[in-house]
Amino acid sequence: MNNHVSSKPSTMKLKHTINPILLYFIHFIISLYTILTYIPYYFLSESRQEKSNRIKAKPVNSKPESAYRSVNSLDGLASVLYPGCDTLDKVFMHAKNKFKDKSLLGTREVLNEEDEVQPNGKIFKKVILGNYNWLSYEEVFVRASNFGNGLQMLGQKPKTNIAIFCETRAEWMIAAQACFMYNFQLVTLYATLGGPAIVHGLNETEVTNIITSKELLQTKLKDIVSLVPRLRHIITVDGKPPAWSEFPKGVIVHTMAAVQALGAKASVENKPQSKPMPLDIAVIMYTSGSTGLPKGVMISHSNIIAGITGMAERIPELGEKDVYIGYLPLAHVLELSAELVCLSHGCRIGYSSPQTLADQSSKIKKGSKGDASMLKPTLMAAVPEIMDRIYKNVMNKVNEMSSFQRNLFILAYNYKMEQISKGCSTPLCDRFIFRKVRSLLGGNTRLLLCGGAPLSAATQRFMNICFCCPVGQGYGLTESSGAGTITEVWDYNTGRVGAPLVCCEIKLKNWEEGGYFNTDKPHPRGEILIGGQNVTMGYYKNEAKTKADFFEDENGQRWLCTGDIGEFDPDGCLKIIDRKKDLVKLQAGEYVSLGKVEAALKNLPLIDNICAYANSYHSYVIGFVVPNQKELTELARKKGLTGTWEELCNSREMENEVLKVLSEAAISVGRGPCLSSPHSGPLGTPTSSSPTTGACIRRFSCRKLLFSGLSPFPLVSAVSKALLSFLDTTAYSEHPGLFSALLMCC
Repeated sequence: MNNHVSSKPSTMKLKHTINPILLYFIHFIISLYTILTYIPYYFLSESRQEKSNRIKAKPVNSKPESAYRSVNSLDGLASVLYPGCDTLDKVFMHAKNKFKDKSLLGTREVLNEEDEVQPNGKIFKKVILGNYNWLSYEEVFVRASNFGNGLQMLGQKPKTNIAIFCETRAEWMIAAQACFMYNFQLVTLYATLGGPAIVHGLNETEVTNIITSKELLQTKLKDIVSLVPRLRHIITVDGKPPAWSEFPKGVIVHTMAAVQALGAKASVENKPQSKPMPLDIAVIMYTSGSTGLPKGVMISHSNIIAGITGMAERIPELGEKDVYIGYLPLAHVLELSAELVCLSHGCRIGYSSPQTLADQSSKIKKGSKGDASMLKPTLMAAVPEIMDRIYKNVMNKVNEMSSFQRNLFILAYNYKMEQISKGCSTPLCDRFIFRKVRSLLGGNTRLLLCGGAPLSAATQRFMNICFCCPVGQGYGLTESSGAGTITEVWDYNTGRVGAPLVCCEIKLKNWEEGGYFNTDKPHPRGEILIGGQNVTMGYYKNEAKTKADFFEDENGQRWLCTGDIGEFDPDGCLKIIDRKKDLVKLQAGEYVSLGKVEAALKNLPLIDNICAYANSYHSYVIGFVVPNQKELTELARKKGLTGTWEELCNSREMENEVLKVLSEAAISVGRGPCLSSPHSGPLGTPTSSSPTTGACIRRFSCRKLLFSGLSPFPLVSAVSKALLSFLDTTAYSEHPGLFSALLMCC
């Protein structure tokens, strides 16, 4: 019997190997404990089960096309957090007055920076960080007010655009609050965007001022400033960089502190010239540009407030005792919304980064504490990619345990899974078995909010069990202010995104071409449409796309056509089952869901990321795969192969072994046999121009590479056809899809 802990996405229970006599004894102890604690936990779990099983949303009428609403908003959708607070500056003023001297924004002090030489000769920057230093609500308010006034002194006018291109940090939120107060339209751009996308966003919005960091100015903006002719002022949040002779004339660099000082000295007449109105644009949020150049989504004050009102309702007992750790990009609607929810309820927000989040993070010096260990957050947002990585890393650690430790972990894991399904808690398992895993995120986490992409059932269940807290899986888009659905904390079902939030309603529209209808049995299916005050104003300077994706009904309510395919369960919870753009008809006529191909394979320990691509001119699917270097190297060792990383990547034997792993995974989630004679080209290392830069693979970039006939991967000689089977069991095809993999190592 295999001793390896399976981490395939389809696996729910973990397999154990243990002496049968010892196994019976452990089961006897567990059964005895269950019997002794049955009566007290029976009464506690009964209420949890009732909440989990209750109806959470209902259609507003009996028609198939009827919208579903939360049972808490059947009589009307919620749109404001607090009476009279209909703009974001009023929301912050309300919070400031209520929590005046309470801590709000926290940043760790950098005590020391060191260069650490790695075994491969590379030099990594390592940091030793101190405690969190906190700004109170009052201090943040004063800094934001002074900064906004300073921007006004530099010529920024109400209802004009100002850009922020910066990492997630306290200064980002202070700058945003300044813009909300002074009615400046905040243009947000991801710090990870490439030069052309940044230039596009800045020129399309015609900004004259941009807020950034010294590092991003030196590494990204410096080379493109000359391509943004309207730019006049650059404000750095962390000190002034050295002057450059090649800087265009007329562009002045300021520090944030200098602009705040300018605003503090200004006279009373220079206070806000115009207060924002609910329908004024608060943010023009640019997307990641995964399908081409990024689009700017216009989000009003009332849109954001409606969205965070719906989100806050799904977090029980949200208040001053809560601590949120902020590390996701604030240019993403999930992070911005989550932080605004916390800010409006008296929570503390401690800032972090993916490189300093945990004790084992890449920039944390060995022996030092990561941000989560220091902050001990109660609330945290994450995207599935991060949760998938945690899942894989913990499972790898479990596999390295002694046989007894590994089997004890597996027994506890499976026992807790059974208890969760009954609505019961497992305090002894939590305390003695899962405490170390839970400590990875500080040990106090009571809710993990997941959004941005689908989360696999295996990863969601793992996070529930090992981190001893519910995972609130959400569904929303930038175009819906991030709001749509979030699962309730006592709903431990997997594979669902919850019922509609109290701020919006959701209905399913027939998609005839795909074969999805709101009259389908046993559950209605169709394209997801979101309606409510959280639905945004449309795309900036893109009327055609706005008309295609948004509409108003006869009652004047605004609706968003998401392009996602959903299904409602009997209790009113939504499942995301497909995406219109992900369904591709191959040359032979069968449909393949690219998203499902990716979801089926991305949880393999061998794979860090994957992007599938197909079109109707071919009968197979191409997969761009980013393997995990540690796992690939270990696989080579087991096969007796040695050599440099590049030599392993060019090894025909390694290519065949990787294809074998992918083929087995494809069969495990499908019903068809693997086609014979898979083939591949050499494994390669992406260059900086690769679409996998930053472990983010974009289908649009892959498409451009395929049609250009050019490869940015110096070691790849040809795109291969690895004919692996993947059967789309929930779509229309009864034939196995064909899967082709081009493997790339980074």
